[in-house]
Amino acid sequence: MPGPVRKPRNGGLDRAKDFKGSMLKLIKNYLVNYKWQLIVVFVFAIGGTIFNIVGPKVLGNATTEIYTGLTSKISGGAGINFENIAHILLTLLTLYIISMCFSAIQGFVMTNVSQKITYKMRNDLAQKINKLPMGYFDKKTDGEVLSIITNDIDTLSMNLNQSITQIISSICTVIGILVMMLSISVTMTFVSLIILPFTTIFVGIIVKKSQKYFTAQQDGIGHVNARVEEAYGGHIIIKAFNGEEKTIEAFEKENDALYNAGWKAQFLSGLMHPIMNFIGNVSYVAIAILGGYLAIKGRITVGNIQSFIQYSRQFNQPIAQIAQISGVLQEMAAASERIFNFLEEKEEIEKVKHTKKLENLKGNIKFENVKFGYNEDKIIINDFSANIKDGQKIAIVGPTGAGKTTIVKLLMRFYDLNDGAIYIDGNNVAEYKREDIRKLFGMVLQDTWLFSGTVKENIKYGKPDATDNEVIEAAKAANVHHFIKTLPNGYDMILNEETSNISAGQKQLLTIARVILANPKILILDEATSSIDTRTEIKIQEAMDNLMKGRTSFIIAHRLSTIKNADLILVMEHGDIVEQGTHTELLAKNGAYANLYNSQFETEEEQ
Repeated sequence: MPGPVRKPRNGGLDRAKDFKGSMLKLIKNYLVNYKWQLIVVFVFAIGGTIFNIVGPKVLGNATTEIYTGLTSKISGGAGINFENIAHILLTLLTLYIISMCFSAIQGFVMTNVSQKITYKMRNDLAQKINKLPMGYFDKKTDGEVLSIITNDIDTLSMNLNQSITQIISSICTVIGILVMMLSISVTMTFVSLIILPFTTIFVGIIVKKSQKYFTAQQDGIGHVNARVEEAYGGHIIIKAFNGEEKTIEAFEKENDALYNAGWKAQFLSGLMHPIMNFIGNVSYVAIAILGGYLAIKGRITVGNIQSFIQYSRQFNQPIAQIAQISGVLQEMAAASERIFNFLEEKEEIEKVKHTKKLENLKGNIKFENVKFGYNEDKIIINDFSANIKDGQKIAIVGPTGAGKTTIVKLLMRFYDLNDGAIYIDGNNVAEYKREDIRKLFGMVLQDTWLFSGTVKENIKYGKPDATDNEVIEAAKAANVHHFIKTLPNGYDMILNEETSNISAGQKQLLTIARVILANPKILILDEATSSIDTRTEIKIQEAMDNLMKGRTSFIIAHRLSTIKNADLILVMEHGDIVEQGTHTELLAKNGAYANLYNSQFETEEEQ
């Protein structure tokens, strides 16, 4: 039975719904653990900035010394004092070296802190995934969960590393430069600051106009990527139906939209630099004229004019950085918010009465008035009851959406019941730990799951301590040993996404070998022979027959011809058992099962 419909994530630029709350959680849960390192970062960032700010003033003293020496030489004096200049330049070099060392230290410490925080976050997220109920993943797409673990963590790590030091250094730079400018000339500082509101106004206008195009650009990138992925994944179908032109037209439409949004966004963004340069140059002209006038009046030195121009040039940069940081902090808050929302999701809580293990069980199973719904207000299993003896082969059939797969999910406690009970050898499964219940089961699903690793490691997944001989015997029982021996490295061949020389049927046989090796008490076979060719299906059927010997087995199948020899067939409709019996008995009833079987038989005859 399918779960609830999953909603896709919205595209566009993300903003945190609760900026303050998200940042406080980040500080309280993670940053506070590194308070001493952050104090070191804070101190060294301030120190590095201060030493860097003092530099232009010292360089101005060297300029003044040269100017004084030249004017002195012209008037017949001693000329330039190179010893004083050498001393000033040595002092300047020392300041810049100290500033560089301070910046390197704070950068090293902050990088270390940010990486440790993201390391811990990834661990917290990995542990959280294993504690979440299956219902959570019914409501979320795989992409949403992966995006939190990858994109959001990376965004937080990168921005955390940059933003904290940049905030400190930018604020210190603005304050420091303002202090140094005032120490040189209050009048020139006032003229320099008059230009600032104009810069802010122009930047604000550009940002406001460009933001909508950047948002459209982000959406456009998503649409183009989706179109490319769709075309790449379905290129065989596209070629088969001569849909190349239609696909190209659809792509060009998306690409045009991206182009239009992209060039406008980049053009407007690109205007910011020349406009700020123009305003800055106007400011420099005004400062130079005023500085020259003040120098003639003897109120400041020539070196001070040079220092002031340098400070004026540097003043706008940290202000622009602070403006950028506000966007970075928004990204950080949005990423943090999604991470914390995930970490705060309600966990699957164990409430068990027994701590003893389920041992020496035979496999008798009883469903007693089971009632269940993925949502409490929408019950899909109304009143399910069945009594199954150990070693029996039970087939569950019915139309799509009847509740077949839901029944086995309830049996393995992927979900808890709304009402009723399920017993294994008289033990209520709700009274035992989920991990103990699941150890009793082995599953072979329609979708084969093989992880990146060797063939041997994939087979040993359910029994990591198995010997090589046990692995080989399981492979032989699954009719896959001969195939494995033909592989380049046999049982040591690495399987991954790029493995193309293994068919769907052979992958299915490997998963059967995995279950045979695990030796479970109860089996669940969910559409295990779906979409497999007849010859491979015979091999899989033989392997499953070996697997099912002496075990209670549940078989969910659309191909009714494969379950004729089942000990009991449960026919489900709308979450209830409407018929049960053997193949012969159910055909004789001429009811729901007979209708299903005859309609499938007629379809096969027509084919």
